[in-house]
Amino acid sequence: MSPAVAQPAPSTTTTLPIVRKHRFPIPLLRLELRDLSHEGSSLFLRHFHGYEDFEQQVQNVLNLLYGRPTSKELADCTSDETADAASKDSDLLLRPGTRSITMILQDYPGVAETEAYIAARIKNNAAFDLRHEILGVVCHELVHCFQWNAEGTCNGGLIEGIADWVRLHAGLGAKHWKAPTRISEGESWDAGYERTAFFLDFVEGSCGEGSVRRLNAGLRKGKYDEGKLWEGICGKRIGNLWEEYGAELERKNGVNGEEDLPNPVPTHRARAE
Repeated sequence: MSPAVAQPAPSTTTTLPIVRKHRFPIPLLRLELRDLSHEGSSLFLRHFHGYEDFEQQVQNVLNLLYGRPTSKELADCTSDETADAASKDSDLLLRPGTRSITMILQDYPGVAETEAYIAARIKNNAAFDLRHEILGVVCHELVHCFQWNAEGTCNGGLIEGIADWVRLHAGLGAKHWKAPTRISEGESWDAGYERTAFFLDFVEGSCGEGSVRRLNAGLRKGKYDEGKLWEGICGKRIGNLWEEYGAELERKNGVNGEEDLPNPVPTHRARAE
């Protein structure tokens, strides 16, 4: 580990996209850096603008996952006491009771795939937009702080796919992501990360705006039931939707499409069950 060397902050190309229509209450946000002497800490602090970035990504995530705050929260934020406070909120607006979030920057033995990708791009490309990548990873991880997961039983590919779908719609998709032109042989809808995110984008367009929010809300109670979830929200089996997705890709890009895409790059290490 080499000590950090102070350098002038480079000009950044990332303009923070703002997707929010509503302002949600924010939990307590903490940032913990385990080793300030590590070069990664200096890089992170040069490209991540503290509370401003942290708070904005929380707002982006909540707006994309839930649409708007609850009626009570809206009433608390306005002087109009008649502002919809008496209406009953749908399950789409009910969120986990996240009270605080601590983001920890820490060096780990070995190198995760995403870290290796970023490190290689920095080394080989001086124009690599590290700020964009940092914000994208932060956005993805914040989704996990607020999404439902069917009491811990949800398909992991769907969980990670929703997180990357939010990242994509926050304007922070990784620069190496490439929309598929066809479904590869043996590929499944729940491959996770950006693969599933692009499929969910198709679902959002095919089954109607708000479909991903409804999928998230459908994971609030009970164990994961694939048939019940997808047929209840989209009116179709997941296998049928996947076939329609493949047909749509073929229609847009031709039957053969391009060569197989590389495996998705995980945003973080797989967690031990």
